[in-house]
Parts: sequence; C-alpha cells; structure tokens
Amino acid sequence: MPGWFSKSTIDEKTTMLTEPFVHDYVRANIWHLRGRDVDLLVDTGMGICPLAPEIELSDGKPLLVVATHIHLDHVGSLHEFPLRAGPRMSAAQFDSMDDAATYAYMFHDLEGAVSKLPAPGWKAADYRIPSAPLTRTLDEGDVVDLGDRRFRVLHLPGHSPDSIALLDEADGLFFSGDAIYDDKLIDDLPDSDRTAYRRTMQRLLDIPIRIGHGGHGPSFDCKRMHEIATAYLARTGAD
Repeated sequence: MPGWFSKSTIDEKTTMLTEPFVHDYVRANIWHLRGRDVDLLVDTGMGICPLAPEIELSDGKPLLVVATHIHLDHVGSLHEFPLRAGPRMSAAQFDSMDDAATYAYMFHDLEGAVSKLPAPGWKAADYRIPSAPLTRTLDEGDVVDLGDRRFRVLHLPGHSPDSIALLDEADGLFFSGDAIYDDKLIDDLPDSDRTAYRRTMQRLLDIPIRIGHGGHGPSFDCKRMHEIATAYLARTGAD
C-alpha cells in the first residue's frame, strides 16, 4: 500500500522509516544507514506491507539487514532481504518465526491494531510472519563492517533475552534496538528479565555514545541515555 511507511532524513547517510498507521505499541523505528561498501538496515517493522521497495539501494552495493531481536515489530519484513543477520541466541527461531517467539499472537486481538487498513478485507487475526533464516549470526563482540565504519555487537538482554545493539566505537553512533530507547521501556513480556535488564542499564552507564537511534521513540544523546538508564535502575530498586 503506497504511503504505509513514513520516512525521515536524519543526516546525509541515515534515513528512519516507521509505520504510522500501526498501533503505537508495535510501531518500531527502522534505520537505513548508507556505508561505503555495504548499506545497513536495522530492523524491519511489522511486515504488514512490503518494506524492500521503500529502501533506496545503491547499484551493486549489498544491504545487510540486522534484526536486533526476534519480536514481531522488528522482524516482520526480514524475509524480504537476502542478507539477514541477527542474534545467535535466537537464531533457530528465525527459521520458523513461531508466534510464541515473535509474540505475533498478541497482535491478533490488539484493539486498534491499525488505524488504516493496508488492504481491503485485511484482518489483524490473519497476521503471520514468514520464515527468515539468518544468513549470519551475531554475538557479543562481533563486528559489522560497512567499509567506512565498523559496529561492535553488544548483547544487552532484559527486554528480551536475545537483544543486541550496534555501536560504532570510533564515533559513538549507537543503534540500540529495544535494549534502551526514549519511551516507555517494556520489561514485563514473558521472556523479559528485569535482573538482566538492570545489568544492561548498569553497563550502558559506562558506554560513551554520541547519538543513539532506538527501536522506538526519538533519538537520544549520551546524557539522555544515562538519564533513562538511571531512572530505570531507580524505578526497579537497583543500587
């Protein structure tokens, strides 16, 4: 459906896409970063409408898609792309995209799932995520190299056990997925772990970033990231 996605130009190399007609609970940010040798796409939204035609590609340059975790609002269109990377911890689940792993079942009965139908007769109850086996698995310390910049993979569990983020240690660009973002943090899903999440927040307090692009909400600087992490620690009773 034309117009399903909105696009925002962040800078000369970065575009953010989102799905404005999807319920805000599962309206995630999709990040496209143009690299010298490889382009990077971080997360792929719900997959309700095709995402691939919305991504402006450079002829002959590969596009690596990284799923920060296996939840529905981040992996819905992953199957549309040939180069698929994601967390080693949940790699086997990408083969099936089982509703229990992705939480797709939660969308089936979500009141106000969409504010505009993507197609006549469309029903949230019919929503399914196609299988998208990973072509590369990512774990703590791995490097994603775009030619002109390198991202270190950080395993930051809590929101989900498999949550990863990408940090350019040279200039502080941080794609954080749902490990941290400037909105209401979700830590009460069946696979969430508040103890692990507190450890993640403690770790983030020691990481210097320049700019963070999260899975939800607006982008944030280092000061704001530390405020979010500190507030979470205080709210959950951590020292």
